[in-house]
Amino acid sequence: MPSARSLVYVKLIAAMAMWGGTWVAGRIIAQELSAPLAVASLRFVLSGLAVGGFMLLSAGRIPVPQTGGDWGLIWALGFFGIFLYGLCFFFGLQRIPAGRGALVVALNPVVIVITAWLIGKEHMTPRKAIGSLIAFAGCLTVIGNGDPLALFQGSVGLGEWLIIGCVLSWTAYTFIGWQATHRFSPLATTLYASLSGAVLLGLAALVQGDIDPASWSWRVWAGMGFLAIFGTAIAYTWFTDAVHRLGAGHASIFINLVPVFAVLQAALLLDERLGLAVLAGGALVITGVWLTSYQKGKTT
Repeated sequence: MPSARSLVYVKLIAAMAMWGGTWVAGRIIAQELSAPLAVASLRFVLSGLAVGGFMLLSAGRIPVPQTGGDWGLIWALGFFGIFLYGLCFFFGLQRIPAGRGALVVALNPVVIVITAWLIGKEHMTPRKAIGSLIAFAGCLTVIGNGDPLALFQGSVGLGEWLIIGCVLSWTAYTFIGWQATHRFSPLATTLYASLSGAVLLGLAALVQGDIDPASWSWRVWAGMGFLAIFGTAIAYTWFTDAVHRLGAGHASIFINLVPVFAVLQAALLLDERLGLAVLAGGALVITGVWLTSYQKGKTT
């Protein structure tokens, strides 16, 4: 029988595969629906219910926010990490392939490290600086569809900018989340972020209109179910467990597998084919992220 530690690694890699699959599911939904916000809202309602149910089973209770500051954090998490990210995610995937989008968002850890350095929360080392430069060079290549100068020449489209918006909104969510975890557990943070974000997405969906669940295809329903249960509730729980058992630094290195799984699944399920220049740019992003985030001997 596999050891408990081996099982943690298996679940961690499976979680990365699920997160890679969210790009495929998102692309399917975005291509089939001109107004995908209702699906996005329902996704986070379902994931919030799943996380809340898990909390009740494991801890027997769900903590209730007590102060105005608590509620402020909850709505900030929902706005940046769920609502704004969801807008950029779905409307970006209406315009660019899932694999390219995932390779751009792979830049998240580097942007977080640089932001932490700029606001004085982390030191910048030569290794981090070199990794950041390599990752940015790769990201520019992916954004430009093989041309690293496209962004500076003004030839990058709205889809690419929206995916960049995913990176910026997730960076904001990460730093707000650091504050929130001083008041809530990671699961409670995810629960309240999911539900508050679902409310904001639901309101936006009402404004956008064109909500007709009866007309959604089985592909849309399946994609939403995958995003809610596998891509959010299960993957997050398994990743959180890995952080607890292996340490944050060790577990976070595996996030570099997300764009790899996304590209492979997009090629298999959506018949997406990325050019060699884009794939090379993606390899630079992953290499740079690894250099930036890996710290030898540090497990927490």
